[in-house]
Amino acid sequence: MAIRDVPDAQPGSSGAVISVRANGVCRSDWHVWIGDVKRELPIIMGHEMTGIVAEVTPGVTRFKKGDRVVVPFSGGDGVCQYCQEGSPHLCDSPVVPGRTYPGGYAEYVSISHADRNLVPLPDEVSFAEGAALGCRFMTSFFGLVQRVKIRPGEWVVVFGCGGIGLSAINIASALGCRVIGVDINPANLDLARVMGAESVIDGRTCDAVEAVKDITGSGAHVSVDALGISETCLNGLLSLRKGGRHLQVGITTKKEAGYIKLPVDLIVTKALDFLGTLGMPPHQFGSMMSMVLQDRLTPGKMLNREIGLSEVQPVFESMTASATTGTFVVTDFK
Repeated sequence: MAIRDVPDAQPGSSGAVISVRANGVCRSDWHVWIGDVKRELPIIMGHEMTGIVAEVTPGVTRFKKGDRVVVPFSGGDGVCQYCQEGSPHLCDSPVVPGRTYPGGYAEYVSISHADRNLVPLPDEVSFAEGAALGCRFMTSFFGLVQRVKIRPGEWVVVFGCGGIGLSAINIASALGCRVIGVDINPANLDLARVMGAESVIDGRTCDAVEAVKDITGSGAHVSVDALGISETCLNGLLSLRKGGRHLQVGITTKKEAGYIKLPVDLIVTKALDFLGTLGMPPHQFGSMMSMVLQDRLTPGKMLNREIGLSEVQPVFESMTASATTGTFVVTDFK
């Protein structure tokens, strides 16, 4: 990675330029950096951003210069059938910062289709805290609420207590579930308790699947793989009770190359659901944001430190070694 001066961002049709105030360092960026995801170099990464609208073009009606905004990573063009059906996060021509256009590791970012692809950020939510809402929190919220449809009182086990896993723990706990966090980093397990986990399991010291069954009696109602490796995916499935639901959030590394062997007979005989999830439609942010304003969701509690651009690569290297705790947000763009 290198820090460079680049031409100023220019607004496109019905677009806006955002003065970026915070961009979270997400494991999805790590996947791009490490080469798990196809990409054309050079590229400005970063897809978890908040900022202030610096400029808008004619056609933008919902936002004006000076507005505080969140940029959801799963934007759409508004044209394809999925956008027309209200699912822009599944757009055939996705609008993804750091992938389809220059992202948030920069002072200014140009956003197309601004009315569709920006969300207001209330004054009560800081830029650094709000950065998590553009990826990890929205992804976890949509996955838990809309995909596996968690219910109060259910046992939810989360494998991988990084940013996405901690978000899932916070959301499930806030919605009345009994949550178990599983990780191999003791500091992450401590943070999992802060975010709402009732129990935690250190995967280095025991059989995590058996530990889940000991805690729950017959297995979890819902499992979440927030990491995307064979072990966490399979352990999630194996930890479920009959009729359980597995939520796959983490994407795979080069080792798995997109494929993980699944226990199909177990899925059949225990009537398990295996569900994937990706982002959240920007127009559905309201219920999540209201919980943030009520302090029921607390993204700021998992923030480890605000950093500069020059510190992003060391954070990625720490992710490679599974040594990161909490989340890091770029707020210094020098």
